[in-house]
Amino acid sequence: MTVLRSCIFTALFYLNLMGHMVLFSPFVFFGGDHVVWWVTKSWARTSLWLLKVITGTRAEFAGRENIPEGAALIAAKHQAFWEVFALIPEFDRPTFILKKELMKIPLFGWYARKLGMIPVDREKRGAALNSILVGAKAAVAEGRQIIIFPEGTRTAPGAEPDYKPGVHFLYSQLGVPLVPVALNSGVFWPRDSFVRREGTVQAEFMPALPPGLDRHQVLRGLKGSIEGRSLALLRSAYSERDDLPMNDIIAARLKEDA
Repeated sequence: MTVLRSCIFTALFYLNLMGHMVLFSPFVFFGGDHVVWWVTKSWARTSLWLLKVITGTRAEFAGRENIPEGAALIAAKHQAFWEVFALIPEFDRPTFILKKELMKIPLFGWYARKLGMIPVDREKRGAALNSILVGAKAAVAEGRQIIIFPEGTRTAPGAEPDYKPGVHFLYSQLGVPLVPVALNSGVFWPRDSFVRREGTVQAEFMPALPPGLDRHQVLRGLKGSIEGRSLALLRSAYSERDDLPMNDIIAARLKEDA
């Protein structure tokens, strides 16, 4: 039953995406900034609704009071595609840092440019940081929130974190608060499977780190907040559903400080 529900959801998820992009494209083309954001948030909310109704995968957010007004850097744990759309309604006009290849996808790339997403060329390595700074400064000047995944890619629940230099580079250059986001999405939306498991995906916005901290302070605070709380949310997932798949990595992490 889980497999069948997952197949149905996957089909409807992409139909919902294409439907929003195609049906509303004339309104987005001729409308103002508020129109494209209405369409985008509508897609995100209906996707969360489909996920809950079809697969029983609910979403729960905590710590909204920790999101500062105005410009901020939002550093989120990245375990699944879930956070790419589920976080959108939680902010006013968020901008994601994404692979430049995504900007070339027909229609999707047009929407991404309309939304002011910031492309990054990973092949440039160190130079890629400077390439995203212009877009990031423009977003900050508009009072927007910039969402970045510090590890640069999806990681499995419980895996050893590998934070890239991009998050500290932007923090040091932009002078805005840095909000850590912990989550456990990978338990219910595995990165290497189309299966969507019943349960509650939890995401929590942690207290913001103020501007001006040195590299050691910000990385220690960021990793401590994200990894510590993500581990707690991982435990919460397995407490809710004791039939969730288990592997050696997750089992070892769940024993830490238990």
